[in-house]
Amino acid sequence: MSRMVFCAKLKVKLPGLAAPPFPGPRGQEIFESISEQAWQEWQRLQTMLINEKHLNMMDKESRKYLNEQRDKFLNDEAVDQAEGYTPPEG
Repeated sequence: MSRMVFCAKLKVKLPGLAAPPFPGPRGQEIFESISEQAWQEWQRLQTMLINEKHLNMMDKESRKYLNEQRDKFLNDEAVDQAEGYTPPEG
């Protein structure tokens, strides 16, 4: 049976991540309070931001920007979108 968490992003109890998404205190915090579903939503947005904004993940400023966007997304705050992007209907 999956480990259940009350997802801070989606505000419902859902299956949690199998392991922290990365090492350190922030990874552990995400593991304890974010559902697998919300994390997958973040990963789709992250990929879009990297591609559409041409982020170089070797660049410290690009990584800082992406971390800020991740924290905003997981805290249910407004995040950047790609110019002209419209989410699919569904």
